[in-house]
Amino acid sequence: MIDETFHLTPLDVRRYEFGTAMRGYDRARVDQFREQVAEELERLARVNQDLDAKAKSFHEQLRAFRERDKAINEALVSAQQLRGEIREQAERESQLIIREARLDAEKIVEESRADVRRMQDQLVSLERSRRTYLAQIRILLERQLTEINAAEQALSSSDADAKRERDGSADTPSWMGSLVKE
Repeated sequence: MIDETFHLTPLDVRRYEFGTAMRGYDRARVDQFREQVAEELERLARVNQDLDAKAKSFHEQLRAFRERDKAINEALVSAQQLRGEIREQAERESQLIIREARLDAEKIVEESRADVRRMQDQLVSLERSRRTYLAQIRILLERQLTEINAAEQALSSSDADAKRERDGSADTPSWMGSLVKE
């Protein structure tokens, strides 16, 4: 088990002094090994620092990705809500437009019906005026015919009178007969 309170640094390895004993280790080899251990500890410390830096960077990236993911999810939820609201609003507006169009159509139909009734009334009035006009023309023509008949009868009777006069006065020159007629 590793004691976490004990940290061996490369400097600690280089400075550690071994006691001398009679039958101890070869000092040069111990110093060489100590140098190798110190270098390995330095390398491991650098690798550990690099790994810690990378881990921190990855943790930051992970935190940023989580924040982005959260923001994207919130934006997606907002977009879905907005889409629903827009759809509802569009539905309400379309219903309102349909109602207004129906009211306008009913108004146009009612105005058309009123126009038709008014035109029918005008047609009846014009027909009545036409009949009245024709009746007046007929009366006028009948009067004219009566006057023409009367004038023809008057002319016939004056022709008969003139003929009788001519027959009765054969001695009268013809130019005098025409003066008598006038």
